[in-house]
Amino acid sequence: MSDTIFGQGYADLYDLLYSDKDYESECDLLEEVFRRYSTGPVQTILDLGCGTGGHALPLARRGYQVTGVDRSLEMLTQARQKAASGALSAGYSLPTFYQGDVRNVDLGQQFDAVLMMFAVLGYQLTNDDVLAALRTVRRHLRPGGLFVCDVWYGPAVLAIRPTDRTKVIPTTDGEVIRAASSTLDVYHHFCEVHYRLWHLNGQQVASRGEELHRMRFFFAQELAFYLTCSGLQLITLTAFADLEEVASETTWNVLAVAMGV
Repeated sequence: MSDTIFGQGYADLYDLLYSDKDYESECDLLEEVFRRYSTGPVQTILDLGCGTGGHALPLARRGYQVTGVDRSLEMLTQARQKAASGALSAGYSLPTFYQGDVRNVDLGQQFDAVLMMFAVLGYQLTNDDVLAALRTVRRHLRPGGLFVCDVWYGPAVLAIRPTDRTKVIPTTDGEVIRAASSTLDVYHHFCEVHYRLWHLNGQQVASRGEELHRMRFFFAQELAFYLTCSGLQLITLTAFADLEEVASETTWNVLAVAMGV
C-alpha cells in the first residue's frame, strides 16, 4: 500500500472517480457565501488543496483571479493540463498553480477569499497540523476577507458511522472500480479509509493501486476554537449544500465560513 496519498495512480483516475461531483453548483454556493458575508468585493481567491482544479477552473471562468496550491505534483499536473487544454474560454485568466504544503506555504500575498474545499482541512490530523494550516489561511487572507471550507462533522460521523463502499464507473474500454473500507478512531477524531483501485480493460486488469487516507472530523466548538487561535472568527456553520440548514447529526459534510480579524 502506498504511503503517498493522491499519487500518480489516484490522480490519473481522480476526475473520473468524482465525475458525479457538481463543482459548478458548489461554485454557485461559494458565490452566495461571498454575497452574504464578504465585507468587500471578492476578486482574488486562494484555493488551498486545489487538487485537479475542480473549483479553481470554474471560478476562473467566472472572472476571479485564482491561485491554487496542492502538495501533490500529480494532481497539479492534471489541473495544469486541463487549464492548458481549453478548459477556459478566451478572455479569462488561467489560475496559477503552485506545489506546496498547506501547513507552511507562503506566497507572500493576501487574497479576498481563501478556500479549503472537499475536506482538505480534514487531512490535517494533529492539533498542530490543523493550527498550522489555519495560520496559513490567515497569513494569506486580507483583514475582513473570507475563509470557506467544508469538513466532516463529528456529531454526524458518530451518529451515522462510516460504511464500506464500492464504486463502479464505466469507461470506453472497460470500467474503474474503487472499493473503500473504513475504520473509525473516536479518540483521535479521524476515520481511516483504505482505498483499493482497479482499472479494467475488458476482462484484463490494466492497473491497480491502494491508498490509505486518514480524515479528521470536527465538532463545532472545537473548530471555532482553532479558528480563533489562528486569527479567524467563525461566522456560520451549516449543512454543506444548504446555507439555511443548521449543522446537525444528519449533516456529514458541513460548510464553515470564517472571517479574518
